[in-house]
Amino acid sequence: MRINYNVSAMIANGNLQNNDKALSNSIERLSSGLKINHAKDNASGIAMAKRMNAQIRSLETANQNSNDGVSVIEIAEGALAEIEDMIQRMNELAVKACNGTLCDDDRKLIDGEITQLKEEVERISNTTMYNGSVLLNGNYDVKGYTNNENLKVTTYSDEVRSGNYELTISATLNADGEIDPDTFNCTFGEGFHPDCEYEVKDDTVIVTGPKGFEMEFRVKGNMTDQPVNLDITGLGAMNVQIGTGEGQELGVRIATINLRTLGLEKVDCTTREKSEEFLDQMNNSLLYINQARARLGAYQNRLEHTISTLDISEENMTAAYSRIMDADMADEMTEYSKNQVLVQASTSMVAQANERPSSVLQLLQ
Repeated sequence: MRINYNVSAMIANGNLQNNDKALSNSIERLSSGLKINHAKDNASGIAMAKRMNAQIRSLETANQNSNDGVSVIEIAEGALAEIEDMIQRMNELAVKACNGTLCDDDRKLIDGEITQLKEEVERISNTTMYNGSVLLNGNYDVKGYTNNENLKVTTYSDEVRSGNYELTISATLNADGEIDPDTFNCTFGEGFHPDCEYEVKDDTVIVTGPKGFEMEFRVKGNMTDQPVNLDITGLGAMNVQIGTGEGQELGVRIATINLRTLGLEKVDCTTREKSEEFLDQMNNSLLYINQARARLGAYQNRLEHTISTLDISEENMTAAYSRIMDADMADEMTEYSKNQVLVQASTSMVAQANERPSSVLQLLQ
């Protein structure tokens, strides 16, 4: 028997330390609920989990962005619905003004109400806001620019590709600021399809082509065979970040709403003849605003599907993250009980091993 080095005690103490360390790890997992508390617990697992956690948080933000986009559309679409109701009321008043039983004084009263409705349309267009941004005044409609101050790009369809276009225009405006159709001529150049056609309406030129191609210009001054370069940007829509990566956006295009785009700028129902002219324009006004509402409705449907997809992705990603990071409490409790017994047993054995050298005293008596 040896007394200088108590190997039994050293072995028992080493096992006690290992068991105590395992017990501490079990306590840490049980108290935190996590299987991986430090990088040393699972180096590759924590790297995967942290990437997943970043994506989960990004999905949550994208989901919120999409819900914000729905809110914007609901506000804009609600304002458009009210404007449409006012246009319908103007239509009713115009029909009434066409009735031969009324005199011109009666029609002036009707025209007074129409004037108030027109002013309200302009007010709604300029004051419908979300988070300080005006929605209906053209801020979120697509943009296009020209190199001639007498020609302005007012709008174009989604089918028009971004890029540079060229055309040559001759136009003369009459005293009312409208284009004289007899003096107007338009020659299409680079960018336009050979089958493009144009239509003149008041001070507006509408160019149409195959596959839904449509551009609208406003002539603001006389032009004589002037070449014009158009820069169609395709930009201007409200870009809603609906995904977690670069470029995962939805451009929400909100049409410009004002008396001019609705064709209500020169509405006058003071006479029967002018009332009949207004009735002829009414269908175009309703068509324009209904197209704007239909586009917003399509955006909202898409965003709602996007939100559902993001919810599912977030749910599945969270489940995958949980499988890597979360502790199985039943297994950990079993491990904890085992380690607790081992620590108690190791402690007892250390005490027993420390007593062994004392038995040598019996040999020395």
